[in-house]
Amino acid sequence: MVFIGGLGRSGTTLLERLLGEVPGVAPLGEVVHLWERGVIGKEPCGCGEPFTSCPFWRRVGIRAFGGWSTGLADRVLTLRRRVDRTRHIPALAARRCRVGLSGYTRAYSRVYEAAAQVAGGRVVVDSSKHASLAFCLRTSPVVDMSVVHVVRDPRAVAYSWRKQITRPEDGTPMTRWPPLWTAVHWLVQNLAFELLARRGGTVIRVRYEDLMADPPAVMQALLARLGLGGVELTFLRPGVAELSVAHTCAGNPMRFAAGPLELSRDDNWCDRQPRLHRWLVTALTWPLMLQYGYRPRDRRTPESACAPWLTAGVAAQECR
Repeated sequence: MVFIGGLGRSGTTLLERLLGEVPGVAPLGEVVHLWERGVIGKEPCGCGEPFTSCPFWRRVGIRAFGGWSTGLADRVLTLRRRVDRTRHIPALAARRCRVGLSGYTRAYSRVYEAAAQVAGGRVVVDSSKHASLAFCLRTSPVVDMSVVHVVRDPRAVAYSWRKQITRPEDGTPMTRWPPLWTAVHWLVQNLAFELLARRGGTVIRVRYEDLMADPPAVMQALLARLGLGGVELTFLRPGVAELSVAHTCAGNPMRFAAGPLELSRDDNWCDRQPRLHRWLVTALTWPLMLQYGYRPRDRRTPESACAPWLTAGVAAQECR
């Protein structure tokens, strides 16, 4: 299982969609939200069908649990509130067992195994993003997990979180965060994945900026690190990715995209972000920004001076 981690609005959904076009790889969306938004809320799958009506997910539910039910979802959500919290990461990192943890991870492992069987693939991708879930899954003896840690300039992330975006599922506005809140979350989530790497987890870092600068090169390097190298990325053309329909259970609106998708880097924050917001985010995040190759005094991050910029754990490659 490939777990895509990082703060939202960092390019995690895009990377999942690109990985999902690789033969033998099945993208599942944000499985952490499957229980509430899919099983209970019956929100649409990436294919457009309601979750419980989607043939793919219906077969997954039967294989994994004998069928989906609100009772099952309620039990998993109860366990999630008990064990899957950012504040529990230190205990999870120290492998201190929490009551209900094994039952919680068992539900996910059943979903992954059933999805792989139904999709006929050997790898599934969960883009849940949350570091706390990655730490929980790391304790499972049956989940073979590699983490792809996606990072993006925190100023760009903060600008994106202030945008007004409508959820295509129901027309409601997506959550918006002020710059201070985004900066704190960016720090906490990224530091948590650094901790996971220090604790021996398989963590591969990918920068959004490098992915946009040279998608084929970054994808080939990433696939090689994941043991999936040697495949032709026929779905990638200069500046465009050809996407097929994906059965993703939750995520941002890009999960509904099918057909040609323009691959262009979003740098609108450079010109439109208020100076106060930019400097506030920089002041709070600059040590980690430097580690990830971002320059606090630059309004625009270089296209990619050392792409593909992929690192394992906390070891960083310096731009030359």
